[in-house]
Amino acid sequence: MRRRALVVSNDHVGSVMAGPGIRSYRIAVELAQDYEVTLVVPFESDLVDERVEIVHDNPWDPDRMTPRVRGFDLVVAQRLPVPTMITLARSRTRTIYDLYAPLPLEQLALDARERTTSFRTVTSRLNNLTQKVTLATGDAFVCASERQRDFWLGALLTLGRVDHEQYARDPALRSLIDVVPFGLDPQPPAPGPALRGVVPGIGGTDKILLWPGGVWNWFDPLTVIRAVHELSRWRDDLRLYFLGLKHPNPGVPEMAMAVKAIALAEQLGLLDKKVFFNAGWVPYAERGRYLLEADLAVSAHFDDVETRFSFRTRLLDCLWAGLPLVTTCGDTLGDRIVAAGAGRSVGFGDVDGWIAAIGGLVDASDELENVRRAAAELRPLFEWSLVLRPLLRLASATAPSIRPTARLGVREYFWLRLRIGLELHGAQGMAQRLVARAAGRRSAGRSPSRASVP
Repeated sequence: MRRRALVVSNDHVGSVMAGPGIRSYRIAVELAQDYEVTLVVPFESDLVDERVEIVHDNPWDPDRMTPRVRGFDLVVAQRLPVPTMITLARSRTRTIYDLYAPLPLEQLALDARERTTSFRTVTSRLNNLTQKVTLATGDAFVCASERQRDFWLGALLTLGRVDHEQYARDPALRSLIDVVPFGLDPQPPAPGPALRGVVPGIGGTDKILLWPGGVWNWFDPLTVIRAVHELSRWRDDLRLYFLGLKHPNPGVPEMAMAVKAIALAEQLGLLDKKVFFNAGWVPYAERGRYLLEADLAVSAHFDDVETRFSFRTRLLDCLWAGLPLVTTCGDTLGDRIVAAGAGRSVGFGDVDGWIAAIGGLVDASDELENVRRAAAELRPLFEWSLVLRPLLRLASATAPSIRPTARLGVREYFWLRLRIGLELHGAQGMAQRLVARAAGRRSAGRSPSRASVP
């Protein structure tokens, strides 16, 4: 009888999806070679894959997830409700938590550019508590880079997860936490019309700069827009296109940085003339057409701790399509791409540097060809079947069960969830929800109202 694996996604999985959903789906598909796999998704999905059973359920609800995880040989998730993680730690189920997105650091970068509210404060406390319990209870962990691994090893050491017994078994600690980068499809993208002659204002001979993902608060699109404004003073053929603004996860709110980017483009007279925004999100299967039509990819971010430990997953799409990249220095993947000769880097907030990099590269046909060759050499190293091998190794390993002696903040967890419920629904609304819950009337698999609430 085949072993059973459960993969839990905290983000939308479907024909339109962002990085976390893509990663959960690819992990499920790869595990399906050796396991009977169920993939839990938080919102209704239009994706059908005969290799994986896709189930809609609420990954933030302990009453839903604690029964859901029972009976599986393996569970893989970014995080789960605190009571569910403690239940798993006391069971024989092997549990691997995926730390590729350092959520506490993303939360800092997100909140720094939003208005401070009591809801954000309580949500941050709940996220931090959930992260602590994740690290305290997992059998093993994966992350996206060696730099991230150093970060998480420090956290695991602080929580007492690294001791003499662990070191004696594995001095390198790869059986505790290993590196699983984001991956790439082995098949190259298929060409097709996407921008030139399709988007009003982008002509057949224009030079297209493509921002290859969303506009989140930890990105710096403003510097790139200012550089395009300066370049447009002496050339009329540059077009900057942002691939998506509306996250496919309906619980992700509008980002303050996206609003600022649109406002700046309008203020400079560039909106829908030189700078274009896709208000929605390009379907996963169609993104290759946009990448192949572009001349350069551009991605900018800030000099902060989120950047240092990030892994900019959408940059991999540039490798996949052989698209030359100009990016701000500082993040692991961008620096590796530049070091391999597949792109150029620019300093933080350096408008003049962006002007020089874009202007010097977009018309340099010989250098562009060299960049494409470098991307082609680097691309096979990130194919999903290769990068997921450490996860498969960790999944098949055995380890002593963790049996927490403390309740690991369960009381605080429920108190914080109550506080968030009061913020979202008010006292009367929260009372009604609690009564309905106690009576068993809450609908199964109901989607949460906020994506950031575990």
